Amino acid sequence: MQNVSPARRSARRIPPVGGGLLVALLVLASPVFGQQEYVGRYDLFGGFTYLNSPHISLAEKGFHLQGGVRVVRWLSLGFDYSRSTGDLTLTPSLLVPALQTQIDGQIAQLQGLGQLPASYQLIVPAHSTTQTFAGGPQFSFRHWKYLTLFVRPDGGAIHEVAVPNAAAGDLFAAGVVQQLAPSGNKIDTVIFYGFGGGADVNVTKHFGFRVQADFVHDHLFKDVLKDARNTVRFSIGPAVQFGGNVK
Repeated sequence: MQNVSPARRSARRIPPVGGGLLVALLVLASPVFGQQEYVGRYDLFGGFTYLNSPHISLAEKGFHLQGGVRVVRWLSLGFDYSRSTGDLTLTPSLLVPALQTQIDGQIAQLQGLGQLPASYQLIVPAHSTTQTFAGGPQFSFRHWKYLTLFVRPDGGAIHEVAVPNAAAGDLFAAGVVQQLAPSGNKIDTVIFYGFGGGADVNVTKHFGFRVQADFVHDHLFKDVLKDARNTVRFSIGPAVQFGGNVK
């Protein structure tokens, strides 16, 4: 029997077609892993956003706008704005201690008089409109031609308008709504802080799709709500870059 060296046996296991396909894939994939040749001076994004604050059962949908100027290839300075609307749920446990004690006492008193059922629980739904305003740096990683990763600190202001509504026939809840929001709504603006990040899928050198998320902390309506809250915002949509190539 003829002896065949291990190297020659290994070579026989790779068909010529398979070897050629492997080389072709490597050649085609090389631009994917190449660095980006064009980085536009200006950047714009607009898309859908979903804002969620689990602590108060707040879920909102809306739109998100961003614009930036690239100082260098890895650093941009820009602004960020979003507007979303949705619903939240208020219960006595979310309120500041003084209000919580007052409302719990009123409920117990009315239950004792038979004017509220023993199983009564106060729930006040509200409709909310939230706007966020932010600005600052964003740091990008451009090692791949078709994918840009980025991170940023989040700092800015959040403005919220909440309109509480009592369920039909719930006179006690209607009285609480009148107490919490005599004018019919609650309006507040506070500072928030946190961090965010995401990725751009670069379809062409000027156009791509952006997916991003932000995690921030704020304390709206301190006169009513006892706790600060954490808010997560998810956004997705098209992004464009234009202007001179930043070196």
